Amino acid sequence: MEIRKLQNHEDAPIDLLLQADPSERQIRKYLERGSCFIALLSDSVIGECVLLPTRPGTAELVNIAVSAPHQGKGIGKKLVLHAIEQARLQGSHAIEIGTGNSSIDQIALYQKCGFRITGIDRDYFIRHYEEKIYENGIQCVDMVRLAMDL
Repeated sequence: MEIRKLQNHEDAPIDLLLQADPSERQIRKYLERGSCFIALLSDSVIGECVLLPTRPGTAELVNIAVSAPHQGKGIGKKLVLHAIEQARLQGSHAIEIGTGNSSIDQIALYQKCGFRITGIDRDYFIRHYEEKIYENGIQCVDMVRLAMDL
């Protein structure tokens, strides 16, 4: 597997991006400001992540997804670790990530990669998304914020 930065955000794998964020409008906004990395296996895109500079010295991993047939094989972890290294290379002193309260597997993955929970943005998904989101039988209402010092 190879992880490569896309040079043109228009080439981003929108189907995978939509797995992690159901708002194409939101995706297009952060793709313009961030860097999209794709995971390739035999020239097929099997995963992606988007890293976005936010405040000075801080980057945020705003989107990460792995195609269904390739989930559970460590690709998501490799993408998270790649994003952490890219944030370091870009001179960031911290990296952040936000995920839904219903994203149980993702919360566990981020903590295994060294992130720590820093807060909860109550009602985030109610304020920013028109349609209700459900995962693992739970309505996604709050954003769990995690961070790591680099």
